[in-house]
Amino acid sequence: MPAQHIESDKFEASVLKADTPVLVDFYADWCGPCKAAAPVLDELADEADGGYQVIKINVDKNQELAQEHGVMSIPTVILFNNGDEVDRQIGFAGKEGYQELLGKA
Repeated sequence: MPAQHIESDKFEASVLKADTPVLVDFYADWCGPCKAAAPVLDELADEADGGYQVIKINVDKNQELAQEHGVMSIPTVILFNNGDEVDRQIGFAGKEGYQELLGKA
């Protein structure tokens, strides 16, 4: 199952109240590194097997949410666990970088 796209109104339920760790990808359609990250994040979502979730948030459509979480450049992938930010990766990290981020949950 590929990464799930959500809007601001679903953030609390989908991320902050999630039962599993959540990787949140703040991206934009026009961003080259974001396009490189997309298939890698979809692959991680396919491999999750219920252990975590991968969620994508378009910063152009959800600017307030991006500002609220201090997203200054994209892609920014933030790992949330039990409603709290654990860590973040700014820029395209490759699959290993995102797996390392997930390991911190």
